[in-house]
Amino acid sequence: MSNERILIVDDEKEIRDLVDIYLKGEGYETLKAENGEEALNLLEKEKVDLIILDIMMPKVNGIEACLKIREEREMPIIMLSAKSEDMDKILGLNTGADDYLTKPFNPLELVARVKSQLRRYKRFNKTSNEGNTITTFENTLEVEDITINLETHEVFKDGEEIKLTPTEFDILVLLAENRGKVFSIENIYNSVWKQEFMQSDNTVMVHIRKVREKIEEDPRKPKYIKTVWGVGYKIDR
Repeated sequence: MSNERILIVDDEKEIRDLVDIYLKGEGYETLKAENGEEALNLLEKEKVDLIILDIMMPKVNGIEACLKIREEREMPIIMLSAKSEDMDKILGLNTGADDYLTKPFNPLELVARVKSQLRRYKRFNKTSNEGNTITTFENTLEVEDITINLETHEVFKDGEEIKLTPTEFDILVLLAENRGKVFSIENIYNSVWKQEFMQSDNTVMVHIRKVREKIEEDPRKPKYIKTVWGVGYKIDR
């Protein structure tokens, strides 16, 4: 049985209960909240490994809650929304969500995404129990003045740490480990999310933009992650 705990945040009791049943069936522990305010209060008292967060809720909505959570916490967040417009998805991902599902959704797909995000999060947080990690050539990648530590999942630029989410880190590592190779949006999605890619999905583009905002001096003129128009993205330095 898993000891990982999932926080389900949705103002619709039927959805909370449905998701709860499927997650418990996979061995997860669950907590439930009916709005963002209640969720934030729970996070102050309880250990949570992943959050399923609805966007449209009373009091504190999902966007506001996600922004507040990201100020202090890095656990995966999967957004839910009854809206399917691209701008709603982009807004959710821009606030720090790792994934997004539109209602109505297949509970089995949600469970699959939960498992995928938790696997990535566990890799992201797998560090030495001894505290101080000795950096060696074998466990680091260098991209000019950017250092990526594959063991501690830390990224530094000119000696200053850059905070990336687990998903952003995986994208950066994928491109840095394959210097000079162009990855299409579909390639990146399949490699990082390990799910079937939908042609209308702009998740990758949103995450690339977020990575650029954190590592580039001028995200509009990137020197690290290059766009190969009509093909995809690459790091060639």
